Amino acid sequence: MPASRIAPEPPAAGAIALPAEPGFLHRAEVRDVLAWVRLLVDPHDAAAVVRALARPPIELRQAHLARVIALARRRKLDLVAGLGAATESPQVPPEARERIERFVALHRSAAAGLDGLAPDAFLLELIELIGTPGRALLTPDDAAEQRASLQGLRELADELLRAEPQSGARELARRLAAVVPEARGAIAAGDREPPAHLSALAPDAERSVDELLQARFQRLHDEVLDSVARVGGRLGELRLDTELDVSHGVVRYLELLKLAALMQRPPGQELADALADVNARLLASATPLQREIFQTSALDDSLIAGARLGLPEEHSLEPFLPRKGAGLALSASDIETYRSCPLRYKFARVLRIPTEQTLHQRFGIAIHQVLERFHADGEQTLARMHELLESGWRRAGFGDSEIERGLHEKGRTALARYHARLHEQEAQPVSFERSFSFRLGPHHLRGRVDRVDRLGPGCDAEYELIDYKTSRAKSADELRDDVQLSLYALAAREDWQLPSSRQAYYYVLDDAKVPVPRDLRDAAAVTEIVMRVGDGILAQEFEPTPSHAACSICDYRIVCPVAER
Repeated sequence: MPASRIAPEPPAAGAIALPAEPGFLHRAEVRDVLAWVRLLVDPHDAAAVVRALARPPIELRQAHLARVIALARRRKLDLVAGLGAATESPQVPPEARERIERFVALHRSAAAGLDGLAPDAFLLELIELIGTPGRALLTPDDAAEQRASLQGLRELADELLRAEPQSGARELARRLAAVVPEARGAIAAGDREPPAHLSALAPDAERSVDELLQARFQRLHDEVLDSVARVGGRLGELRLDTELDVSHGVVRYLELLKLAALMQRPPGQELADALADVNARLLASATPLQREIFQTSALDDSLIAGARLGLPEEHSLEPFLPRKGAGLALSASDIETYRSCPLRYKFARVLRIPTEQTLHQRFGIAIHQVLERFHADGEQTLARMHELLESGWRRAGFGDSEIERGLHEKGRTALARYHARLHEQEAQPVSFERSFSFRLGPHHLRGRVDRVDRLGPGCDAEYELIDYKTSRAKSADELRDDVQLSLYALAAREDWQLPSSRQAYYYVLDDAKVPVPRDLRDAAAVTEIVMRVGDGILAQEFEPTPSHAACSICDYRIVCPVAER
């Protein structure tokens, strides 16, 4: 098992490197605590916030989670601040608002402990805050395993404190936040089956309506029991919204009755028909306020959508898919992300969990921008290319650390090699950052090609599509499963009417141009891949397919269930 990555930011003297990754780091309850630690240290750590919202004691449904993320992005807020705005939005239903308010209250308590408690007391209180509600439901064996794993986390914290005895709670939290266990799904390349315990997350086309109703009934049953104590505790308080609280509680009970009735509907009766009959009977017994809450609930729509797609209600994300007409809006990057791991696609493109750009990603963007501006200006000199690097470097906010100075030097050297190669080749560059947009079946494909070269004179000349890369160079054999350039070739034919083309990746840092033979992926094969990916996304098939290549660079490991046991 690979070692855990413990990399304090900034690096601290006496940092402890674990010789082997302790098993407790893969326990769900430990990862829950680490997620809360991370979001307390950095409210922009959206993946950690998402885990805290999706897991007990909050358990915000995915459709509500997607809406909250969309609200935060639209208002340009970090996700923690966006949750406060979400409670005031009419788009967020009352049941989601209650859960969000529970998160806000827990966050307020935990944040107070971060600045007001000793380090060991802070960690203990955080464990109690987020773990107490579900403990009574654990079996004795499960409870013992949970206590042992959380004790392991406390012992790790003690080791960190012994290395830096003057650390306060915030310093301890920063160091714990840097503990990123490797995904347990980072397995050999041929083993792509999701672990058995993830089957509940994967859509099952054969899931019956009765199984769907049973799962939803059990979930709602637990919610109603939990809400009884919460609403009952408020009855003795002087509150203006007591009637609203009670009405919400009554409606949740009515919905529980609804599910029980649907589970016992006559054989052969369609779910929609049964819903209409049951709703009419329940509404007859409700007050005007309860009827309003009952009729604006999303339960009916989500049950029907879940039955149609074979999905549990809480996993229906239909409104958040990137629809365009009857199909989807897709890019080459979207297709590669889904093929690499459908769950990662869901996190990135459907839920749209924000991520911070890494230093190397920012560096790659800077190099791309230099080349784009150099060619757009029609410039020829290396001096101008280096001027563009300097201005872009400052604008991107790079600092003066050793690694940043090293990247800067690599960039200057790479651009000099690029400039020399450009003026030595016989091909003539004719287009830069050329965009394309075309339809493939019901789907809309869009993107842009970094550079297009004409390989000879005359109207029958071939063209070469070139995509810049600042990553490690790959061989043609390693690119055998690549789809990006084959999709570009199809786009050149469909959108630009270029009848024939070659394709190549240019690895800027290595000054290596790697042609990708066009016969590796013909148009029919690319079309089949796009259709298969589109069908999977439309069916909301977002099961994880772990591999070392995908998991090692994934931004969503803290929220991914593959890493748990």
